[in-house]
Amino acid sequence: MVEEIVHAIQDDYPEDFAWCYGCGRLNTEGHHFRTGWDGSETVTYYKPGPQHKAIPGFVYGGLIASLIDCHGTGSASLALHRKNGFEPGSFEEPPRFVTASLHVDFLKPTPDGQVLKAVGTVEEIHPKKFKVAVDVFAGDVLCAKGEVVAVVMPASFANK
Repeated sequence: MVEEIVHAIQDDYPEDFAWCYGCGRLNTEGHHFRTGWDGSETVTYYKPGPQHKAIPGFVYGGLIASLIDCHGTGSASLALHRKNGFEPGSFEEPPRFVTASLHVDFLKPTPDGQVLKAVGTVEEIHPKKFKVAVDVFAGDVLCAKGEVVAVVMPASFANK
């Protein structure tokens, strides 16, 4: 399994919007989730550290929810960017999304010490709204499923 995204959509977010705790490349304390294409699906790989432990041997559920959230918004950005004729690294600023809703189902305890793989399937439900189904695997084990409804970031966010 390839566990690296060569050029993630988050690499192209403008500096003003690259501070998210989950996926912001400029947040020195954050997770730095990176989302890219794998065929028609999106993928993010992440190896939790010891600070992400719920109890010995298992990953904290909040990290899983954060991974699903950021993977969902990153996936929506990838999808709209591609629809607009661009790919990550094209030097065209990608659209930014915010979460309208987040749903997470924890299916099995997530073991620590393994690379997590979030896989997204994107469905456009409105020109500015996308629904992303996300599965999170630890190895071959499906540990969590989620759904993110992501909307294009309002222009008013740029004025804050």
